[in-house]
Amino acid sequence: MKSFALIGTAGYVAPRHLKAIHDLNASLIASYDPHDSVGILDHYFPDSLFFTDYSRFERFVNSPIDSGVFSNHHSSADSNSKIYSRSNKIDYVSICSPNFLHDTHIRLALNAGCDVICEKPLVINPWNLDALESIEQKTGKKVWTVMQLRYHPELVALKNRLDNAIHHKVKLTYITKRGQWYHYSWKGDEEKSGGIAVNIGIHLFDLLIWLFGPVKDSKVFVRNTEKMKGELSFENASVDWHLSIDGNDLPESAIKKGSRTFRSLTIDDDEINFTDGFTDLHTEVYRRTLEGEGLSIADARPSIELTHSIRTTKITL
Repeated sequence: MKSFALIGTAGYVAPRHLKAIHDLNASLIASYDPHDSVGILDHYFPDSLFFTDYSRFERFVNSPIDSGVFSNHHSSADSNSKIYSRSNKIDYVSICSPNFLHDTHIRLALNAGCDVICEKPLVINPWNLDALESIEQKTGKKVWTVMQLRYHPELVALKNRLDNAIHHKVKLTYITKRGQWYHYSWKGDEEKSGGIAVNIGIHLFDLLIWLFGPVKDSKVFVRNTEKMKGELSFENASVDWHLSIDGNDLPESAIKKGSRTFRSLTIDDDEINFTDGFTDLHTEVYRRTLEGEGLSIADARPSIELTHSIRTTKITL
């Protein structure tokens, strides 16, 4: 049975990772988050350790098995502190922390002798991938990422029936309404999140590259904190794309349904429906990864390079 530690337990995406670990009959030895709203642990792993102090969690992960003691409480001076010894090998560290912390947390896990399953994006800037690959080589451990759309049944079927002899006209739209909180959180800080191209678009750009191959040309027509529009050229496809967190961009059809999200992928005037099942694929990602068929740094690199280009290229007028 494989064993895990998890970073970012209180985050939005953590329940999907906890469910995946649970579904595969693996164990969660410990997790960390500076926030303590982690009652979700009772549903999946009520007996696992939980840390709110990063330095304690770091020492725990780095400790030799069966050596050392660690406090799991906020204050080491508290007489009621629980003391735990490290008695299990950690095979994987799952990372669900904010984007700008992924690089640091991946390094911690690799250097502690653990493999990594990290939420998208692995990193914000592509040059960080080179350093992580060097650490992989040094430690013999691997970094795996979560690009769950590659396992969506509708999209797998689409990839299998695409005719590469035809030049496809593609339109990709993803609008997901976000409240004012978004701009005050780390997600609204481009240095920390990479902006909406990375924060909400990375898996969609990965999908396009997976379907159509390397990007030949990229143009950006609109780029601000709430929306982006652009055009991508592939060998056998041209793509008009639109990302937005502005609810005013939602189509009437979505508004009538009371939906805050609209996803649309149209290829040669045929619309591909991948709204259902969009968030329920993490268990499959974990299963493939544990079988040695996960998505690596090399798989993640093209979309990270593309989003960096989209963020920094001059606007085409």
